[in-house]
Amino acid sequence: MSDETALALARLRERINADPDRFTGSFFARLFALDPAVRDLFPASLTHARTGFHHIVDHVLEVTPAPTGHAETVELLAQLGRDHRKYGVTGYHYDLAYQALMAEFAGILGPGWTPDVAQAVGQVTGLITGVMRQAADRAPGPTVTPARIVEKFQISREHAVVRLLAQHPLVYLPGQYLEVRIPQWPHAWRMLSPSIPANDAGEVEFHVRTVPGGTVSRSIVQDAQVGDVWSIAQAHGTLHVDPRTPTTMVAGGTGLAPMRALLTALCTNVNNPPVHLYYGARHPGELYELPTLQHMAAMNPWLTVTAVTEQRDDPWWLTSLAPPGDMGFPHLIGTLAEAVAHDAAAAPGYWEDRDVLIAGSPAMIEATKRKLLISGASSRRIHHDAF
Repeated sequence: MSDETALALARLRERINADPDRFTGSFFARLFALDPAVRDLFPASLTHARTGFHHIVDHVLEVTPAPTGHAETVELLAQLGRDHRKYGVTGYHYDLAYQALMAEFAGILGPGWTPDVAQAVGQVTGLITGVMRQAADRAPGPTVTPARIVEKFQISREHAVVRLLAQHPLVYLPGQYLEVRIPQWPHAWRMLSPSIPANDAGEVEFHVRTVPGGTVSRSIVQDAQVGDVWSIAQAHGTLHVDPRTPTTMVAGGTGLAPMRALLTALCTNVNNPPVHLYYGARHPGELYELPTLQHMAAMNPWLTVTAVTEQRDDPWWLTSLAPPGDMGFPHLIGTLAEAVAHDAAAAPGYWEDRDVLIAGSPAMIEATKRKLLISGASSRRIHHDAF
């Protein structure tokens, strides 16, 4: 790449970042002007789409002139291409995106849009749209699999367990999460973690809690009914248990779901590493999976379970099946972060050979990571998904 084109890409990135809202707003206006029907592929609010689009363009413009990072960028774009299949994006739409993006770049650079610069920017634009398009075309399996609700259990006014039967067997690993769309919100996709491993029957189970201000989660807990058909797209995530490594699992509320899937898969093995699960919630009555975990722990000596609640007792509207202590579980009062750090403090060097998996609310994950790092855990051994 010549100095002229490298400088042009740097100038382009600088001008975009000076006003990202203007850039993304203008790009989408150009895109929809080319074909107004494209607007129907997006939700009513474009805020999330515009933010994500800016981040991708900025990343590609940064990496292209750099000596490293190209392979990772290609894989990122390929993953996005596979993701976008669920929206109904086709090769035609990538052609439109290329036209709109090139026109926008030309407008931003103005007199600096020389033939050499146009060629270099075209390669960048072609990288974004081309890799995504090819990855989508080559992706195996159906874009979206319909799945019908066959059972729903209302655990509390904020929690529900939903069981579905998919039209085709779903492909995911224990600990991963799936892209899910419900009929009540046809343009909104959410990430939900199955609580059971994939099977040939296409059975899948999700644990859902209403998120403050969350429209989709509230609809699932309050409005979803047997017979509703959901759409399920591809799997993501990297949570797993290394069969050679002792593991600590930290699960807050419905964050138990991916841990439960991992534990269920481990129960089919002959040999497993020691696993210590900290299962936490605000009140004892919200630890709804303790009976299942009690059965697992009784049959599998490698599994230890500790119950953690911020409050010792339940409020009047919530009733525990039985106190955790009566079910044979150690019961710690406090946050999950405090409980994990307190237990490990009694054993110097405890974290040296252990992996840690965390699932739950973003606030809980961050608080627990902070405590673990202070307690001596290595950041490379702490694993969680962010979505």
